[in-house]
Amino acid sequence: MKTTTLLPEHEALSASFTDFGGWQMPVRYGSELDEHRAVRTAAGLFDISHMAELRVSGPQAAEFLDYALVNPSSAIAVTKAKYSLICNDKGNVIDDLIVYRLGEEEFMIVANAGNRDVVAAEFKSRAAHFANVTVVDESDEWALIAIQGPKAESILQQVCDQQLAEAKYYSILSAKVGDVAVLIGRTGYTGEDGFEVFAPAGEARKIWQLLLAVGGTDLTPCGLACRDTLRLEAGMPLYGHELDLEHNPFEAGFAKVVKLEREGDFVGKAALQKLSEGPVSRRLVSLVGEGKRAARQGYEIFEAGSDKAIGVVTSGALSPTLGYPVAMAYLDTSVSTQVGTKLEVDIRGTRLEFTISAAPFYKRSK
Repeated sequence: MKTTTLLPEHEALSASFTDFGGWQMPVRYGSELDEHRAVRTAAGLFDISHMAELRVSGPQAAEFLDYALVNPSSAIAVTKAKYSLICNDKGNVIDDLIVYRLGEEEFMIVANAGNRDVVAAEFKSRAAHFANVTVVDESDEWALIAIQGPKAESILQQVCDQQLAEAKYYSILSAKVGDVAVLIGRTGYTGEDGFEVFAPAGEARKIWQLLLAVGGTDLTPCGLACRDTLRLEAGMPLYGHELDLEHNPFEAGFAKVVKLEREGDFVGKAALQKLSEGPVSRRLVSLVGEGKRAARQGYEIFEAGSDKAIGVVTSGALSPTLGYPVAMAYLDTSVSTQVGTKLEVDIRGTRLEFTISAAPFYKRSK
C-alpha cells in the first residue's frame, strides 16, 4: 500500500489504519465518535494527502476543461473553485472533483485517490485535442491537510499570514503557514466550515505539528471513519457509493452540475442530453430511521409490507450528531421517491422502517 508523508505522525498518535483506495490511511486515533463530535463542536485535523492533484495550464487550459468536464471551468473566476464531474461518452460518472482556478491560464484539479490514474489518463487523452494545454499529475508533490469545524478559522489564523475571514467558501489563496508557502482552499467534506491546506509534501509534517500545537485541546486528529459519517450527515456523495460508472448525474441528483445549455461540445454531452430528456429508472434518495440500527451499504430496500425489492443502500450509519440512523440509497422510480414515503430496509434479516427525507440530514448554523 502507498503511504502519505504524514505516516510517522499517525504512528506517533497510535492511529488505527485501513486500506483506502490502495493507501494506508488512519481510520481513527481513538474514538471515532469523539472525533466526529470534535469536528461539529470545535475542530478536527485530517490527512487527506491521498487525494490526487492535477495541474492544467496553458492558453487553452480553460477551453480544454470546458471540453473535459460537464460544467464550464472558463466561468470560474481566478482564486475561485467549482465542484464538477468528469463523465464518459455514455454520460456515466468517472469521478467527481473540485476545480480551483489559480490564474487566467492555470488550474488545479483535485480528484479522488482511487481514481487518480484513470482521471489523469482521461485528462491527458482529452488534452490531445488541444495544442496549447499541459496536464501534469502533481499528486506526489503535494500533501493535503484539512482542518474542519467551527474553530478551524481561528486556529489556522494563528499561524497563517493571510486574513482568512476574507476568503469565501469555494475559494483558494496563496499564503504561508508558519514559514511554509502553501495554497489554502476554503473547502471541505464534513458539512462544517474549514480549510484544505496544500503543502509541499516534504513540509507537511511541520505544518501538521504546528497546527496541533496551536490548536491545543480545540483541535483533534481525525481519521477516515468520522470523515465518512460527517460527509454522510452533510449529504455529500462518496465515489464508489453514490457515484460510479453505473450511474449518471441525473440519477444521482446532480442535474444542476451538468450545463447542457452552453455552447460547444464536451465529452458525454450527447448522451447526457438524451438522458436529461427521458425519465430516470432510479433515483438517489435520503433515508432516516428510528432506533439505533443502521442501514449499511448493500442492504436491500423493499416496498412497505411487500416482498418487492425496490432499491439498495449506498451509504448508511447511525448519525452521531442526530442520534438516529441515516442513509442514502438508490430507489426504483416505479415506486414513490417523494419525501415522506415509508419503506423497509432488510437489516441482517429484519425489516425496519425508514422514511425518505430531505437532504442534507445536517446543516451547520451560520
